Amino acid sequence: MERPDGLNEISGCTLAIGSCLLHSLVYIASFYVWNYQHGRNHADSIRKRFISVFVMLFISPIFLYLSLNKDILEKKSFWTVLGFRSEGLLQAFVMPLFLTMILHLGPLALLVHNGLLKLYTEPMYWVNNVKDLIWLRSQIVAPISEEFSFRSCMLPVLLQCFSPIKAVFICPIFFGAAHFHHLLEKLKNNVPVKFAVIESCVQFIYTTIFGVYSAYLFYRTGHFISIFIAHSFCNHMGVPDFEEFMRYKGTEKYVIGSLFVIGLVSWCFLLNPLTEPKWYYND
Repeated sequence: MERPDGLNEISGCTLAIGSCLLHSLVYIASFYVWNYQHGRNHADSIRKRFISVFVMLFISPIFLYLSLNKDILEKKSFWTVLGFRSEGLLQAFVMPLFLTMILHLGPLALLVHNGLLKLYTEPMYWVNNVKDLIWLRSQIVAPISEEFSFRSCMLPVLLQCFSPIKAVFICPIFFGAAHFHHLLEKLKNNVPVKFAVIESCVQFIYTTIFGVYSAYLFYRTGHFISIFIAHSFCNHMGVPDFEEFMRYKGTEKYVIGSLFVIGLVSWCFLLNPLTEPKWYYND
């Protein structure tokens, strides 16, 4: 006797959540197969983790393939499900980047005001960064590996049984929770438990909020490049330097503060129009 549709739906959602949870655990476990002699920012530690995430580029799609309804693959290629396709590629690079820059209008104004933006015109700035393993981790390796594993290979699984809005909010929880492994490193480095837990919770909230944005971009555009470029840009900008902002006085503070607000409000209004699926040939 066949099970009622409700039970089938519950079972399917349970399997989707279980698949994503196991996937997350395997991703984090790949970092701890090594015997680290130094901190996470040491060149040797970074190289080992580069190897781990490289291996995960081959393991993560297996979780997706095993969890994916085979009817989907009769309509779309596996590469398309992962977000790798040529239709709308230019739009997927430019428009999400522009949207993310609008969100960072205030921090960008700070860079213009303090003169740091001029660094980007210096060729040696880029040459030195490409040689820097920490920069490569933040701008290239982490955005590729994290977006591929936690968005490209998880969101399609969740979309099979959850509504798009639910899937967009559930998917980042695995991404945010995965960052709790840094708590172990903080404790190992003798950071007081209270501060280590607070820092990890703040990081969980921050990464989860970004994850919602990234998942929404991927759902709407259907392109991996859109979430990679947004992640890389956000990593580059980091958390807004409100301490620097508070040091400004008078007109400077008013103008830059206004740009923070204008950027956020404009981003809210432009989010849906600039991620309209038809722009990206995403059906």
